[in-house]
Amino acid sequence: MSILIIFLSIVLLVILISYVKLNAFLAFLVVSIVAGLLLGIDVSKISGSVQKGVGDMLGSLVIVVIAGSMLGKIVAESGAAQQIASGLSKAFGEKNIQLALMTTGFIIGIPLFYNVGFILVFPLIASVVYRYKLPAVYVGLPMMAALSVTHGFLPPHPSPTALVAQFNANMGTTLLYGLVIAVPTVLIAGLLFSKTLKGINATLLKTYQTEDLPAEKLPGMFNSLFSALLPVLLLAITTLLNPYISDASSFKKIFIFLSDPAIVMLLSLGVATYTLGLRRGTSMKSVMDSYGFAVKDVSMILLIMGGAGALKQVLVDSGVSEDIALVLDGVNAHPLVLGWIIACIIRVCVGSATVAGLTAAGIMIPFIGRPGVDSNLMVLSIGAGSLMFSHVNDAGFWLFKEYFNLSIKDTIRSWSLMETIVAVCGLGGVMLINLFL
Repeated sequence: MSILIIFLSIVLLVILISYVKLNAFLAFLVVSIVAGLLLGIDVSKISGSVQKGVGDMLGSLVIVVIAGSMLGKIVAESGAAQQIASGLSKAFGEKNIQLALMTTGFIIGIPLFYNVGFILVFPLIASVVYRYKLPAVYVGLPMMAALSVTHGFLPPHPSPTALVAQFNANMGTTLLYGLVIAVPTVLIAGLLFSKTLKGINATLLKTYQTEDLPAEKLPGMFNSLFSALLPVLLLAITTLLNPYISDASSFKKIFIFLSDPAIVMLLSLGVATYTLGLRRGTSMKSVMDSYGFAVKDVSMILLIMGGAGALKQVLVDSGVSEDIALVLDGVNAHPLVLGWIIACIIRVCVGSATVAGLTAAGIMIPFIGRPGVDSNLMVLSIGAGSLMFSHVNDAGFWLFKEYFNLSIKDTIRSWSLMETIVAVCGLGGVMLINLFL
């Protein structure tokens, strides 16, 4: 019954947004309340679930998204994105520009959370789209696939890292297996699949749409790369250094503070304000005016993501994940496949890859240690399943839809199917490696 209620709630959400034309944020709130009532949550607690979901989602994202939007604005307006796009084109050739972006996304995605990485790389995608007049989804999807795969498969991302701990797996071995599976998965789900999407028309956010500047007015390549990718560098450095800093060290608390994505974004924005703005003769007022326009462009995106968080929290508080787990517990299948199936179904119903992964892990722990069940591969199997068919109850779906300015239909046709291919290829890679163990 719970699964039917979730299905009907998702259908209602799509109808409200696509046919009634209700604002997506308001639609999420309406559906969250309806779903809470139907799933039996105490009436007095539904409002609390909605508020907690919105707060948790925005609490972790609002600084990163706003600061990232401001950084993207100055990277675009200063000509830094144009300079980087020109450099990528020269290094890989215009015909291989997708491969260049995909490689960049893969490298960036290893240390960065998906949402942070998305905000940071989007200006690069936009600069390539406007410079070479290429279809936005065709250009950007391989990069998004790379970010998604690293988020779901590879430590140090939250879900795979937590799964490694729960299953007593080896972090290094899991990372090695994950890389072996991730590369062909990204090539198939990103590079090959994107070739079927050239017909999707997308008008990107105006924040990143600027006129080409003369070459003599562009910032230098080093300045452009350093300013645009400083958040990536800082997060990568702190991630690599973290294992070597003792918890007893007096520097540990400062290190934790400096490695927080919100602080990293604010520091990086401050640097870019100087290197791409003030140092090049732009007044502070002009830079701040640009930042104001950048915030206006992403404000509705933040609200929509908050709405998605509300629906996710209502589903979690209703205990529907446990109901799904009980239904599937008796399925006769290979444990690696079963873990993937459970993660898939929870992901489609609840929307959160992290919730899907951690819930599936709790169910599959008794299978660890049985013959033919490698703990490292179980991490990757569940990680792959947790990415299955992202749709309207997932904040990542709305991030992709709103930034690429797509209809729900085209977002499902591109983003949702890409995520499905990632999940299926991930399981295929897991089972292939399992044959040789």
